[in-house]
Amino acid sequence: MKYIEAPDEYEFVLRKNKNTLNDIQKSIFLAGGITNCPDWQQELVNRLKEMDLIIFNPRRKNFPIHDPNAAYQQIKWEYKYLGLCKMISFWFSRGSLNPIVLFEYGRWSYMVKRFWQFERKIFVGIDPEYKRKQDVEIQTKLLDPIKEHLKIVYSLEDLATHIKKYLEADK
Repeated sequence: MKYIEAPDEYEFVLRKNKNTLNDIQKSIFLAGGITNCPDWQQELVNRLKEMDLIIFNPRRKNFPIHDPNAAYQQIKWEYKYLGLCKMISFWFSRGSLNPIVLFEYGRWSYMVKRFWQFERKIFVGIDPEYKRKQDVEIQTKLLDPIKEHLKIVYSLEDLATHIKKYLEADK
């Protein structure tokens, strides 16, 4: 596992084999609540540490809250790596309504639905205590009524298992 935390940068390097693959194939972005939420990202990272994976974590150990440019730089970093990573893991955490996560989930789930061959995989997890759980469930069901592409899980353990199974099947 390689771990990249905002605002650190990572340059994807092309690797040649029979199908031109690159590091993007094994990259995952941890989208989910940060403010007023438990550090679920660290728990998920710990559950995935044995995997051949590049993990992009937007939660910083020390966010420079008094820097007026920090929010812009953070959002720019998140936008860049959400767009580059092959996999996005969404976790709707207790402690906040996660408004930005809802926005990002809507954007990326629509993109994946519109272009199922988009070469992007989305994983969805909802903390059972998340206050808008039903909204995420309904929106997801409307997007993917037969659960062919978007499956919701309700624990970080199940989210990690879902990601691992996908990676093992994708070898």
